[in-house]
Amino acid sequence: MSILLRRREFIATLGGAAAWSLAARAQQMALPVIGYLSAGSPEQSQINLTLAEVGFVEGKNAAIEFRLAHLDIDRLPELAADLVRRRVAVIVAPGNAAAALAAKAATTTIPIVFDIGGDPVETGLVASLNRPERRHWRGGENHY
Repeated sequence: MSILLRRREFIATLGGAAAWSLAARAQQMALPVIGYLSAGSPEQSQINLTLAEVGFVEGKNAAIEFRLAHLDIDRLPELAADLVRRRVAVIVAPGNAAAALAAKAATTTIPIVFDIGGDPVETGLVASLNRPERRHWRGGENHY
């Protein structure tokens, strides 16, 4: 009976160690970080709904770093540089072209997703609509 007990203790210990190892590894895995750069203030509930539509849930499989200029457009380059230092996976710059231009000036390696009402070629965000510098085109009107 003592052999059976030792075997059970061994299996329980081994199982506990495996579970602890998996839990430790899960805690160490960093979530992809989405940088949100805006000249104004975000509609956070709308952002979370939009991300959920494409499979991202804040805190579950993604994190969002907000950088808001609160209508002080001169702060955008500093805020964009901060997102680059944070090494976000992508920068989302909705609204006017100022946030997208600040993001473009801050990085050439991080993808930038923007949605502006104007022409992205005229604003200098892309070289042409046929071959934009960023190849992360999402489809739809002015989504690059």
